[in-house]
Amino acid sequence: MGFLDKFTGTKPHKMPVSEVSSSSFDRLSNEELDTHLNIHRYGNFLLTDAVRPSYDLQVIPQPGYRVDAYRDECSGAEVPVLMAAASRENLFDLFMDLLDPLGNEVKVVLETSHATQGGQHVDLCREHVELPILKSMLWDYEDLLLNDGCTGIAVLNTTVPYEVQFDEHKMLVVYGDPLAEFERVLQSYGLKCQDDMRFITEAEHVHSSHDRHADLFEQLQLRLGMEG
Repeated sequence: MGFLDKFTGTKPHKMPVSEVSSSSFDRLSNEELDTHLNIHRYGNFLLTDAVRPSYDLQVIPQPGYRVDAYRDECSGAEVPVLMAAASRENLFDLFMDLLDPLGNEVKVVLETSHATQGGQHVDLCREHVELPILKSMLWDYEDLLLNDGCTGIAVLNTTVPYEVQFDEHKMLVVYGDPLAEFERVLQSYGLKCQDDMRFITEAEHVHSSHDRHADLFEQLQLRLGMEG
């Protein structure tokens, strides 16, 4: 199956995340669409198979990170956030290294939109997982976590509290305070802080999935002991 088939076959386009009046994919020929979806690299940034930017490149993928804050609407409290993007050859290793500061016992949340419509997703949770066991298991599902645009994962230590997300867009998001240790991990991979950095989630984009990814997700769910 070709790359275009991954987008137009087993899973529909999921675009855009933000509300727009028209799509950059409107009125494209099959050849133009095929060419765009088969672009794997922008400069020194290599994409996974999970997602592609808009045809008019509202956001050009690049490595780096941004320091931000999440505001809790109920309490009004603000939590520091690191948002990061990394090239494919470093991405999974970086995700794994970001888990180490969480401690030995964690909570895991798998996110899936394989069987949902309209951008909805389902969260599946597992408490009290030893981090070395989890990391060993996740290495077995590197292909799923890297290349499936319908799978995301979050790993938390609710005692600290810290949370590391590796989402459907293959962005890395870290919540907590302080975040200096996580920021050092990002910098060790050569990522630089950019206050004005924009991410692929902040513009129109498309996701890709495949039947084999849905099967692998179910396998990972069962290995983690999560009920559907």
